[in-house]
Amino acid sequence: MSSLLINEFLTNCSNTCMVLDSFLWPIESWPDLERVEAVTILLDAVNVRCSDENRDNFSGKVRALLWERCMPLLRQISENGSHKNESGNKTLHALCRLLSSCLALLRDSGEVEKLTLIILPVFQNLEAEDGTQCKTQLDIDVAVEVLTILLPSLTSDPEFIVKLTSCILAAVRILSDERVSKILVRVLFGLLNCVSDRNRRDILHRILFDICSWHQGENNATATSRTLLCLTAVSDYLFPPREMSLLHDDHHNYLPDPRWSQSFWQIIQSGLTHRDNVARKRALYLLKKCVAHSEAENMEFASLESSDGDLKRHVSSEEMCFFRWTPSKSQVLQRFWQDYVLVIETLEENQIHVVLPVLNRVNTLIETTASDNKGAALVHPSWLLCVYQRMFHSENKAVMKEGVYHLLELRLLKCPDIALAYSQFIVGPFMDVLSESTLYHRSTNQLIGECPEVGLKLQEFFVNFFGSLPQENKGPVLLQLVQRLGSRHWCAVPLLFLSQALARLPPCPLLNPEGLLALREVLRCTMITHQVLLRGAAQCFLLHSALCLTDVQTVTLEEAFSFLVHFRPDESLCRGTALWKEVCDWLMNNEDKFRSTVGKSSTVTPQEVELTSVATEEASVEGYVQRRLEAFLTVPASAEPTDSLPDGGEADLLALAILLWADVAESRGGDGGNVQEALERLLLPLVDVLRRLSTSLYLPLRKSDKSLQLLLRLLQLRRRRTGAAGPESSAGDGVAAAVSALALSVVEPVQTFMARRLIGELQEVCDIERAGLYLAVLRELLQEFSGVPWYRGNMQQSFLPGVCAGSLRILSEPAEQAPSVHGQVQKAVAMSVLSLLCEVTASEAFHGSVSLDSFRDYFYLPEHLNQALLKPTATASDIDDSPLLRDWGRVAAQFICDQWACLSVLQRAAGPLRFPEAPGLRVALQAAVEALALLPSNLVLPVLDFMALLLPQMVLCEESLCAEAVALSWKVLQGLSGNANDFWPALQAFVRLAFHRTALELTPEQAPTLTSTIQQIGCELMELSEVKSGVFNTLISHCCHTWLPSNSGSAPGDDTCLSSTLTHLDILTEACLHGPVFRRDQRLIQEVQVYVEQLGDQCAANMVITSHLQPSSELQHTLMEKLVLQLVEKDRGISKSKARYYSNSLQHRIRNRVWQTLLFLLPKLRREFVVGTLLGYAFEAGFSSNQASVKYLIEWAMLLMLYHNPSHMDQFWACFSGDQEKTKTSICTFLSVLVHLDMLLPTLKDKTGQWRKALEVILQWCFSHNFSVRLYALLALKRVWGLEGPRAAAEEALGGADALGGLATVIQACLNQAEAMQNTGNAMKNWVRIQEHFFFSVFDPLIDYSVETIFYAFPHLSELADDEWIPPWKFEKMVVFSANSSLPVRNPVADLSQMQPGDWIQQDKGELEQEERWAEVQKKITAWRLSFQDQEPQLAAQQRALRLGKLTSALLVVASLIDKPTNLGGLCRTCEIFGASGLVLDSLRHVSDKQFQALSVSSELWLPLMEVKPVDLSGFLQGKKAEGYCIVGVEQTANSQSLQDYRFPEKSLLLLGNEREGIPANLLQLLDVCVEIPQRGITRSLNVHVSAALLVWEYTRQHIPPSN
Repeated sequence: MSSLLINEFLTNCSNTCMVLDSFLWPIESWPDLERVEAVTILLDAVNVRCSDENRDNFSGKVRALLWERCMPLLRQISENGSHKNESGNKTLHALCRLLSSCLALLRDSGEVEKLTLIILPVFQNLEAEDGTQCKTQLDIDVAVEVLTILLPSLTSDPEFIVKLTSCILAAVRILSDERVSKILVRVLFGLLNCVSDRNRRDILHRILFDICSWHQGENNATATSRTLLCLTAVSDYLFPPREMSLLHDDHHNYLPDPRWSQSFWQIIQSGLTHRDNVARKRALYLLKKCVAHSEAENMEFASLESSDGDLKRHVSSEEMCFFRWTPSKSQVLQRFWQDYVLVIETLEENQIHVVLPVLNRVNTLIETTASDNKGAALVHPSWLLCVYQRMFHSENKAVMKEGVYHLLELRLLKCPDIALAYSQFIVGPFMDVLSESTLYHRSTNQLIGECPEVGLKLQEFFVNFFGSLPQENKGPVLLQLVQRLGSRHWCAVPLLFLSQALARLPPCPLLNPEGLLALREVLRCTMITHQVLLRGAAQCFLLHSALCLTDVQTVTLEEAFSFLVHFRPDESLCRGTALWKEVCDWLMNNEDKFRSTVGKSSTVTPQEVELTSVATEEASVEGYVQRRLEAFLTVPASAEPTDSLPDGGEADLLALAILLWADVAESRGGDGGNVQEALERLLLPLVDVLRRLSTSLYLPLRKSDKSLQLLLRLLQLRRRRTGAAGPESSAGDGVAAAVSALALSVVEPVQTFMARRLIGELQEVCDIERAGLYLAVLRELLQEFSGVPWYRGNMQQSFLPGVCAGSLRILSEPAEQAPSVHGQVQKAVAMSVLSLLCEVTASEAFHGSVSLDSFRDYFYLPEHLNQALLKPTATASDIDDSPLLRDWGRVAAQFICDQWACLSVLQRAAGPLRFPEAPGLRVALQAAVEALALLPSNLVLPVLDFMALLLPQMVLCEESLCAEAVALSWKVLQGLSGNANDFWPALQAFVRLAFHRTALELTPEQAPTLTSTIQQIGCELMELSEVKSGVFNTLISHCCHTWLPSNSGSAPGDDTCLSSTLTHLDILTEACLHGPVFRRDQRLIQEVQVYVEQLGDQCAANMVITSHLQPSSELQHTLMEKLVLQLVEKDRGISKSKARYYSNSLQHRIRNRVWQTLLFLLPKLRREFVVGTLLGYAFEAGFSSNQASVKYLIEWAMLLMLYHNPSHMDQFWACFSGDQEKTKTSICTFLSVLVHLDMLLPTLKDKTGQWRKALEVILQWCFSHNFSVRLYALLALKRVWGLEGPRAAAEEALGGADALGGLATVIQACLNQAEAMQNTGNAMKNWVRIQEHFFFSVFDPLIDYSVETIFYAFPHLSELADDEWIPPWKFEKMVVFSANSSLPVRNPVADLSQMQPGDWIQQDKGELEQEERWAEVQKKITAWRLSFQDQEPQLAAQQRALRLGKLTSALLVVASLIDKPTNLGGLCRTCEIFGASGLVLDSLRHVSDKQFQALSVSSELWLPLMEVKPVDLSGFLQGKKAEGYCIVGVEQTANSQSLQDYRFPEKSLLLLGNEREGIPANLLQLLDVCVEIPQRGITRSLNVHVSAALLVWEYTRQHIPPSN
């Protein structure tokens, strides 16, 4: 109802109350929107017309309306949440307007205060993050709208202002971003606009102080995001326009200035590095505001917060502050902040080609950040760290890598103050980004085995950085860095290069005991899962770092050796290595400097001399070892005999200390005899204990265990690593000899004691581990003293037979009805002993020491196969609680594993099992299959070994069982793929089992199931080799030994070894194509391993088998031909594939290996096969799209085949007669062959005719429209003409029979034109390049036909990846080539090997000119002072359209999310035709795109275009909403409206989604409505241009003028 009609009512009716009653809705009913608006208009009219007296009479009705209708309706809206939909929201706003009208009539009546008491508790009692309230309260969204109405009446109450401000700040911390934004905009803005200037200042002070304090306390991503939201909301009040500042002379005292607060700048810096792009945008906005405000004021300014929290204080020039403005440096500061904002904005692009041009601005920032000698820096260095951290957080790894490189080369860090300021960033975010493995890939100009570029830079960086730190800060920073290494999981490669960088630091006492403890955590936790080689290398670097950087005066010897014991002897710290020598030198040089554990007296006392003497003795290594050994062997006599085995770590430490001391003593210059005597004196307590083991009944068990642990570790650690210490060997090692002599002197009592214990005395659960110790000592003694005659004789005559008999007696005892711990433990120990005895008996030294008949009598009984070890019945709580008893399954599994270890040795030593023929064999194999199912994967190795020995006897009689065994073994092996320690031995055993010679020689007719299973497993093994390097090498190495002749003297016709290759030709084919192609992460590991240590030859061994094939054998001919056919099919499949392959891709490498193999086999193939099959395919492959390396190999193969088969030149000439459009540039392959016609011509019969034929063919391609083809043709023409051209020209001049009939003139003209290319720029460069190319210059197809050229020179010169280069020495090492081989290993001349890679391909490299300052920045980055609000559609297009009388609508189409030029071009044409007011693109660069222009057909000249980035769309849409636009989205959602039912408002904005992802989720909430197009088909989406065209037409149809 209009206001005019209501005024007419009031004029004609004097009873206002009656009019109001007629307008009101019934109580407890839901009114329609028009009625609520009509009542609002009525109250506004009454408020204007009524006098105070009539208003008083009318107030009762209004009050009743307020409390009986409005408030209940607001509660109803809160309860049912109807305000969340469009109609309910309109009703809510109408009620709020009605509430405002009621309060205007009820002025000064106390109703505002009553409403405040209802609304304010809603904010004070925020209970949950989602804003849910108590049922008696209004919803927070409703309360916000009501409070907005009440604010103008409450702003004079100081108490209310304080409470409301507190509620707003609480909401900022608790509520969601959406509700916080609503409260800030509706409530806070309303409050700030209504209060007085003084109250506004107090509110802003309170907000600024509170949110800065909150962020300082929380300092997390959420707090940063919320504080930035709040600061951005009040930024216009904190930084008012310049005009407002001029109105207040005391402006700085009038409003708080956040620029004085260091906390404020910390918030901005945290926002600039925030993971959320909205938070980053807000932080950058605030930074721009501050810079612009400071520039406008142009006053001396520096931020520094005092201790009392005052936001403003004078700062001296020497102090460092976050933000400073100096009028005298204003131009420098303006330029710095412009560059800074440009860099930050550019980093949002995440595209390296966009970021790289701007990185030079970072250097400018660095220059401004650096301090001069006259005062403090203009800019705090932390701003530069924000740039680096943004680069580190980039989604683009290339941007991240550029940031790391830039920081590593930062010269600014050589300044001590800057280095100290950056130190926390270095040990924090920078260390985090250094953990990214992708940084450590080698550069394109580096070879495999070179240190990656980042590794080299890291070494130099650490040296410079720690060298620049103040001395007192170096230690703490280094400690933090090492602790960072141990605080998270690091991959092997980053940790390796960081350790290497630490090792490059110059010696300096920086690490204290806490530092050694941190390094120990790195060794113990971080590196535990790394690859063995990389882990060992990192250990070496870390140990070197510790030796150079430890402050020995703060470290005791106990702490030093506790640290050293964590370096594993099998990986790093081993006797005889340079690292061991370095540790010895370190101990010797610092022996008297270590801190003593004896405290020093503060006053001079009579005991001072004695204390000093004790401290000096304790600080020596010898004194420490003596006391450590004494304490180690001191065990209370009351120790229980059932004690568990002592921890071996103490014995490890003591053994290491003893050997290091011995080597230190030897290094001091003492002769070997003195060192041995000293070592004997030192170890005398240990020798005394060991000698009493077999005689002293009262020797504590724990003492005997510890003495045996120490003996074992001494024997294990005393050995020197072979070849690690130069010519020195174990024979001349005095220390090792002394340890061996001491062990030999006690060997009899030790072995007597262990034999007694092993046979019957070990009866407790804890004794199982003790038995493992005894067996380890026994194995070590047997290995060490097997060459001592008296010892070997004693072992063979008494010890080994006695232990064997005792163990068999225990195992043969009848089973107990109720298994006891004693009985089962004895059986477990006895089986372990027999397993060791079998291993020893199989060795050469002790062969025949034990009669195997007794073993066979026990193990060959069927009932003893997979004999179970029963779990004991618990009889006491202490036994039941034993960890070993709880884990009895592991003990039982080891028991079965030991059985199969014995069976495997027996089978290998004694031949066929003594089972009753075939049934017994079947039982044994069936038991092995059951064992595979029973045992854990890491214990199946003995079973696989046994099955590999048994399977050849049963492949024909028990095929199905054999196939089942092989299949189950393969499943078990797959389960071990993640366990490197057990996988590789199990893989070798499985290959011996499944690919045994007997199994390989089977034909499908003989054993179809087994052969099929083996072939399937072979394919799966090859698939596994793609992700686990080394798997296929294991398989092919085994097959080589199976297929190749057993000796070099085998007769050429003996083909029995190769008979099975035809069945498994796929394995041989894969061997020819297999090579070092890994995933990127695997390739990194491989390259770093080569860098750390040359692990051996990385040769693919592709030709190990084919090099032994001889052309004299019919079977070998058949094998080679079938192999060639498979390779040809492999190549054809790749070349015919529609998928495009790129240089050095897997497809490229496979094709290259195919043609390498074909060239290698070519001399051994029969001529008829070459002519009938291979030559034709070479011509076919020449027409394919080939990478350069493949192209050269194909051309070479053509030349060789035509040279040996000249009668087939007609097939070659036929290749030139095809469709020129079809051949395109592939004709260059055949033209390249003609360049080498000088090689073919002597073999041809009609030389002159063939030469003329070549000229005619070449000449027609000299006029091709393709430049590359013309270039190849001219080169071929020049070479071919040079063969016979001068002679033919002379004949033509004389009119001879060989005259060319004028052809010579044409040829001379073409050649003259080619030589005249010197005046045509790049054409001349390419003409020179192609003539200098190796294939056309130094390469001779016959002379250079060698293994070196095929596998090394060609890949190198054709720019194939260097891991495809196989040097000739690898073939010489792995393959035996006969002296008269048709394919030599090396080239006879070195011309080809001296060539460098390079191609003649055109490269238009223009010279980059130095332009003005902003020229190198892409146009998509606009100056920071501009934003999308300042941009307007181009006026030129509007003016052109108006001149032609074009009519436009109010429709605005936004296509910023679309990225395909074709869609944008068509959309531009559609919008222009139907008169849209404008088209919004993500970049105006699309207009110059040819694809865009092809579809727009100049429509962009008549349609206003506007640029809005996708990241700016949210703000752009909000701005358009404020202008009254209805935001319409083209999207299928649950609430979408059908296009045929929707009525477009006149001011409509059409938002189009991305082609793949549609409209992003963050923009959907800004849409007023979603419209979808009705569909009937199966496909559920239309092209975005088609969809947009339909909606644009529907809008035009609805709003087209009737006259049209």
